[in-house]
Amino acid sequence: MPPAPSPAPGPQPTATPPALSDRRRALQRWFPFLAWPRPGPQLLQGEFWAGMTVGLMLVPQGVAYAALAGMPLVTGIYASLVPALIAVLWSSSTRLGVGPTALTSLLIGASLTGMAEPGSAQWVALAAWMALLSGLVQLLLGAVRGGWLLNLVTSPVLSGFTQAAALLILASQLPALLGLRTTWHALAASPSIHHFDGTAAAFGLGSLALLTLARRWRSSFPSAIVIVGMAALASRALGYADHDGAVVGHLPSGLPQPYWPGWLSWEQFGQLLMPVLVVTLVSFLETASSAKVEHQQGGTRWNENQDLIAHGLAKMGSGLCGSFATSASFSRSAINLYAGAKSGWATIFALALVLAVLLWLTPALYHVPQSVLAAVVVAAVTSLIKPAVLWRLWRISRVEALIGGLTFFLTLATAPRMYWGVLAGLVMNLCHFLYQRLHPRIIEVGQHPDGSLRDRHLWLLPPLAPALFAVRMDAELDFASAAALERRISDHLAAHPDMRHVCLFALPVNRIDVTGVECFARLRGLATAQGGALHVSGMKLPVEQVLRRAGLLDGPGLVLYRTDGEALMALQRLPL
Repeated sequence: MPPAPSPAPGPQPTATPPALSDRRRALQRWFPFLAWPRPGPQLLQGEFWAGMTVGLMLVPQGVAYAALAGMPLVTGIYASLVPALIAVLWSSSTRLGVGPTALTSLLIGASLTGMAEPGSAQWVALAAWMALLSGLVQLLLGAVRGGWLLNLVTSPVLSGFTQAAALLILASQLPALLGLRTTWHALAASPSIHHFDGTAAAFGLGSLALLTLARRWRSSFPSAIVIVGMAALASRALGYADHDGAVVGHLPSGLPQPYWPGWLSWEQFGQLLMPVLVVTLVSFLETASSAKVEHQQGGTRWNENQDLIAHGLAKMGSGLCGSFATSASFSRSAINLYAGAKSGWATIFALALVLAVLLWLTPALYHVPQSVLAAVVVAAVTSLIKPAVLWRLWRISRVEALIGGLTFFLTLATAPRMYWGVLAGLVMNLCHFLYQRLHPRIIEVGQHPDGSLRDRHLWLLPPLAPALFAVRMDAELDFASAAALERRISDHLAAHPDMRHVCLFALPVNRIDVTGVECFARLRGLATAQGGALHVSGMKLPVEQVLRRAGLLDGPGLVLYRTDGEALMALQRLPL
């Protein structure tokens, strides 16, 4: 037998002590950024270029979305810096493009309409409170592991709301995009080409055309900053600002200062409550759509509760900087992934670029025409408009397509209080869910020639036994379905006095509650009163444990079978 090889010279790897490993996991739980890969030259090179790509998109989009939210333009850059830093440090999804987004900005601007003058100190304070309250709600939901609540909003409701919101965003940006100097009502009353600023329209429509072409050419290219820079140079060369053209103007340089918006009155709190809940819901659904893509690509599991905490803290950080609520941008997150980002280091590089803009480069944005900012917003939201979505839903489920369509029209009809649209869609969806639970599928079964149990009346099958009513309910036996099952069986027995036995094929029943237990007891008594018994096939362990604790599995009048095959053999031998 050959001798065992001697260990290689030099220091040998040592296993991490269990106590140290547990301490490391605990630290990473509280500080997720400690789990990032250690930076090396190769990693940092790839992360740098991915970060520069996203960072070059952040600045023009942040300024444009601030205008959409009715906020001072510099707050869009603030919202691209502090919240994104907090989110990437505490999130389980480190490659998301966190910052201002079109949907969240529109909701903020629409919700505050009528409460203050856009851009005023009162408006900024209310927007900051929306960020603080929305962040607090997300933080609490994450702390109590409430991420499952996201499942209450279905795809049809979100699609209907998103389509309507995209149209509202387009409508809100058209005046700036076309250089309209007056209102649409005044234009309709007195049509004239003089109501438009031709130079602004040329800047806006030209920029929109270039952005669209650049997106089709290479979607990962940071075309927005290039086009905005070209427009700024052209505007300065033409002296557009000197001729009273609408430009970005002066933006303050330097880091955001700590900000406290003052206390809300009870009336203001009541007015903000519903908008805050909808902003919380919509912004985190935006985050979820991006995070799922990231984790599917990386082969990891999404921790939605950790992301709720991270993005809640990010929103609160934004509010305390005098800015507005943020979310994860699907487009910026996708570009971050396409650019090759592997970790949160890419976001750190992107934020370094945003920081440089805040410290030294804000004067470069002075001459940017506001119509170009409108073009940036319009180019971003056109990808949200998908008319074929409702038609595809109609082919799959007409009820859900109707819910999505009503959400769409109610969102448009209730603007600027557009949050009522998504809330109405949520209520309609829950009503549809409850209706389905209250009306479960209950069939009388017969044995098909292939040996399976199917709907006896649909397939024209003979009964399993002459004096037997055999049923299957494809639902849980709980408060929602118990009444329907009991009514179906009792009505059948009343209409057929010759029926003596009832068989419940219970394999689809995964759970039973107290109402279901009481229903089970009444069904057993009903079968016994007919002079027969209640037969149950395929009862699952969780149901069996509850019924056994209730004392309903002992005594006469009940026959249990482990499998459907065993039940079929026994039922065919029932006496007439």
